[in-house]
Amino acid sequence: MTPQDKAILNHLQTGATISGLEALNRFGCFRLGARIHELKKAGYPIESKKVKSENGKHYSQYSHINR
Repeated sequence: MTPQDKAILNHLQTGATISGLEALNRFGCFRLGARIHELKKAGYPIESKKVKSENGKHYSQYSHINR
């Protein structure tokens, strides 16, 4: 697991959500989808949700599922 993966996972485990733009601003992550894929592959329960912004653009927002 990369340091970026760990930082994103820690962020999600606090109950916060994250989107691509947030990941870029907070963690310098240009490929959030790839980081989420790696975390899911490692067994972490993360869900994605499609969100529509105020300007009509769609993006993915990720959250950790507490089990």
